[in-house]
Amino acid sequence: MLKKGILNPNIARLLAETGHKDAIVVSDAGLPMPLGVERIDLAWKENEPGYIPVLTEILEHIVVEKAILAEELKTVSPAMHEEILKTLPQGVPVEYVPHVELKEQTKQARGIIRTGEFTPYPSVILVAGCAY
Repeated sequence: MLKKGILNPNIARLLAETGHKDAIVVSDAGLPMPLGVERIDLAWKENEPGYIPVLTEILEHIVVEKAILAEELKTVSPAMHEEILKTLPQGVPVEYVPHVELKEQTKQARGIIRTGEFTPYPSVILVAGCAY
């Protein structure tokens, strides 16, 4: 039995299999899940687990080259926007796209980790970087 780190075997496997330029999505509870993309559903009730704790833990385990967020996040959920920017590793470029485009881009993701977050628009596409 593992005593620390990510205990969820599906998340641990997804992160281990992620290569340079692969995309992983950390989503709110309402993001549509595209067919054919692995979905790891952590949501068990409203706002549980929360988005920021899940994102924080994921970021401990992967190198991120770029983050993609919905443009709408800045105006609809500004407090969450600020929390996400504080949580992302320093220096990681952030690209903003319309939410409709973000949903389209999730179809190319290696996997989606769904949280119980009920705040609108926080879903992020994390593009994996290279560790060396």
